[in-house]
Amino acid sequence: MVRVVGIDPGSRSIDICGLCNGKVCFEKSIDTVEASRNPEKLIKALEEFGEFDVVVAPSGYGVEVKWFNDIPRELFSDWYLTFILLTTRDEIGSAVSKGIEGALIYDAMVKLASFLRNKEIPALLIPGVINLSTIPLHRKINKVDMGTADKLAVAVLGIHEVADKEDTDYSSVNYIHVEMGYGYNAVIAVSGGRIVDGVGGSLTPGPAYLTAGSLDLEVVQAIGSFSKADVFTTGCLTYVNLDLDNWLRNPYIDRKSEICFEAMIESVIKAINMVIPSVEKPSLILLSGRVSKYSSVRDVLQDKLKNYPSLDIMRGLKNAVSVKETAQGYAVVGDGLLNGVFGELIDHVMIRDAEGSSLDYILIPKFFQTPLGRMFVKLRGYFRKPAFNLLWWGYY
Repeated sequence: MVRVVGIDPGSRSIDICGLCNGKVCFEKSIDTVEASRNPEKLIKALEEFGEFDVVVAPSGYGVEVKWFNDIPRELFSDWYLTFILLTTRDEIGSAVSKGIEGALIYDAMVKLASFLRNKEIPALLIPGVINLSTIPLHRKINKVDMGTADKLAVAVLGIHEVADKEDTDYSSVNYIHVEMGYGYNAVIAVSGGRIVDGVGGSLTPGPAYLTAGSLDLEVVQAIGSFSKADVFTTGCLTYVNLDLDNWLRNPYIDRKSEICFEAMIESVIKAINMVIPSVEKPSLILLSGRVSKYSSVRDVLQDKLKNYPSLDIMRGLKNAVSVKETAQGYAVVGDGLLNGVFGELIDHVMIRDAEGSSLDYILIPKFFQTPLGRMFVKLRGYFRKPAFNLLWWGYY
C-alpha cells in the first residue's frame, strides 16, 4: 500500500491530505498563523496519520523533483529560502516581525521543511509550471511565476478529473484551469493532457486578495523599491480593508470594494485569454480555490464567460471533505511519483522530466548582484543541470 502525505501551505490554512492507495484517508487543516507560531502542530498531524512512504512538502515556486536528503543539512535552510521561497533570511525575518500575513506562511514553511530535513523524514519537493519540459523555452524568458507548485498540483488533479468527467484518456484532455486562492490567482493551460502554459499569481494582469499581480514597470520604478513583503501586501486586502468573507459576500458594498472586485475578475478573464492560444479547442474552464467558492465570484464569471467553453466547478477527489484541492493535488503527485494509483498520470504529465528552479530564466544581469541572486549562484549546483541564465551569461 502506497501511503503519501501532501501538504499545501495556503495563505489562510495549511492543509494536510493523506492518500492510501490513491484514496483520501486523512485530512487536517491548521491555521497558518498558528502553524508559524507553533510548527509542532504540523508534526503532530503527520504523527497522527501514522506511517507513510513520503511527504510531499510545501514546494513554493517549485523545483525539479528533489528529495530533501539531496541537499546537505547545513545548507538546507538557505537553499530552501532561495529556491522554494525566492527570498532571504533577513527579508522574511523583517516581514514576520511586522506581522505581515503572507510572511507567516513562509516562516511556517521554512520551520516545517527544516524539521523534516533534520529528522531525515522521507520528503520531496515538486515542480512549478515553469520547471516543466512541456513549456516551450521562449515562454519562460524573464518569468518566474507561471504557476507555483500548488497550482501545478491542482492542475494535475484537474487533468485526472476532466479525463474522468469526459470518459477519455489523458492525452485527449484540453482545458483551462483557473485557481483562485486566498492570496493569489492563476490560470493554467492544458493541451493533450499536459501543462503547456501558465499565468501565475504574480503575473496575472490584475490583483488578487493579497497580491497586486503584474505591475507596470513604471509603477515599480516610481515606488523606488519592491520587497518580498510587497508581493503579498499589494492586493485587494490593502485597498478595501475588509476580510475576504465580508468583501466577497458583498463586493459592491462600497466603491473601493467594487473597483477592486472588478479588477480581480477582469484580470482572471484576461489571463484566460492569454493562454487560450496555447490550447487547441479547450473543452471547458475548470474553477477551483477558496475564492471560487463564493457565489459572487462564480456568478459574475459565468456571465462574463458565457461565450467561452463551459465553466465547471472542481469536485476534487472522492471522500475528500475538508482539505483544499491543492493539498489533494500535492498528494496525487506524490502517489504517482512512487508509481502508485496515479503513476500513469504523473508519467503522462512528465513531472519527472522537470528541470531546475524558477529563477533560472531571469536574464536581467542586475539580478546576479542582488542578495537573492548571489545566493542563487552560490547554491545552484544542487540541481541536475546548469541554469539556463548562468549558461547564457557564461558563468560556467
